Amino acid sequence: MVTLALFVRLEAKPGKEAEVERFLKDGLELAEAEPDTKAWFGIRLGPSTFGIFDVFPDEKGRQAHLSGKIAAALMAKAPELLAKPPVIEKVDVLAAKLHEANIVRERKAA
Repeated sequence: MVTLALFVRLEAKPGKEAEVERFLKDGLELAEAEPDTKAWFGIRLGPSTFGIFDVFPDEKGRQAHLSGKIAAALMAKAPELLAKPPVIEKVDVLAAKLHEANIVRERKAA
């Protein structure tokens, strides 16, 4: 059961949108290596606005993620790719439906 989450809003610098998208797609492999990251989503909210939404069973899992490789990579790349620092929100999960067998690695262009 997941009870906690993170919602991270990312605003790409002009001309860096494709690089932010690639960063998020590449981040999936790192997320898969984190046992307490139960679901991880790299999302696009608009032409230059992206996000990460991930869920955890407890605070220990969320903190492990925040001190892990994805967070470190994001902070290292932020000055190059982002118009402003990432906005990281800690949120509570009120309800969730997860199916671990239905993992989508990357949506292919039609």
